[in-house]
Amino acid sequence: MNLTQELRGNNLILRIAGDLIVEDDNSQLISVVNEAISHQVATCIIEISALRYINSSGIGILITILTKFRNKGGEVYLMNPSESVTKLLVITKLNSIFQIIKSEEEIKKA
Repeated sequence: MNLTQELRGNNLILRIAGDLIVEDDNSQLISVVNEAISHQVATCIIEISALRYINSSGIGILITILTKFRNKGGEVYLMNPSESVTKLLVITKLNSIFQIIKSEEEIKKA
């Protein structure tokens, strides 16, 4: 998993590439999220167009991030999921739990 992060205003933008599976790298992802929440960041945009594969543990990480933000009154958006990740989100019915967007402009319109 390759992770890059950017703080733009009150938005944490995470870009995840590669595979989101059980790894020690996931603790880095949660640390980034916890740090942002502690600084009152309310929105997390997870850009996943370059995410090749995600397993059940990876889904668990995404749900953990969603729960952490929503517990603080925030929101998480999944941006540009690949076709295979989109299929997985539909099969697991997570597409009804996560807000899936194509661009950041969709958030501003909501």
